[in-house]
Amino acid sequence: MKQPIALVTGAYRGLGYAACQELARLGYRVILTARRDEAGRQAAERLRVVGHTVHHHQLDVTDPASIERLPGFIQETFGRLDVLINNAGVFPDPSPGSGAESVFAADPDTIRRGFETNALGPLRLCQVLIPLMEGEGRIVNVSSGMGQLSDMNGCCPGYRLSKVALNAVTRIFADELRGTGIKINSVCPGWVRTEMGGAEAPLTLEDGVRGIIWAATLPSDGPSGGFFRHGQPIPW
Repeated sequence: MKQPIALVTGAYRGLGYAACQELARLGYRVILTARRDEAGRQAAERLRVVGHTVHHHQLDVTDPASIERLPGFIQETFGRLDVLINNAGVFPDPSPGSGAESVFAADPDTIRRGFETNALGPLRLCQVLIPLMEGEGRIVNVSSGMGQLSDMNGCCPGYRLSKVALNAVTRIFADELRGTGIKINSVCPGWVRTEMGGAEAPLTLEDGVRGIIWAATLPSDGPSGGFFRHGQPIPW
């Protein structure tokens, strides 16, 4: 069996880094990507020194030229791709409780920034990287319960709207990939103690990454086009 190849975006820290670490532990050759080039290099080196097979590639998911360079690098270096984890994301809104997070105060530029990173970046990456999967692969779109229409509340429209859009990306690709061996799902990791989640979040990185890895390593009879938290389906 060939060693499978996985790419993780936004991976120099937090859930992305934890996903790289766990996939490498499972025997994957991992491409750790990050917008911050030096931080990404250092993160990949930390994993290599403990024996993991990890490569670094600079990637800005909001930069079309950066995305366009990626398939050529993967094709030339690895020949294919087996797993794509769209983890890179931003929380563009003012902090909850600040008084400026209301939809009534929402700045259209803030909403655009959320869409560009959290929805359009994954969309573009799916477009250019799915052909490298040769009909077999796994795609994980790291979403959020804040994007659930079934539980939609006020506050933070830039983040919420972008995650709703990301979930639509999942559904659209899943439908068009029917009949192939490629599975794509949205995963909510829960409220995790990361720089974005904050110190008060109840879940550890280990808790949050578990569902991401589950979706990245689904068997051939696993689901596609679903929304999951900790390996269990949740409403859209």
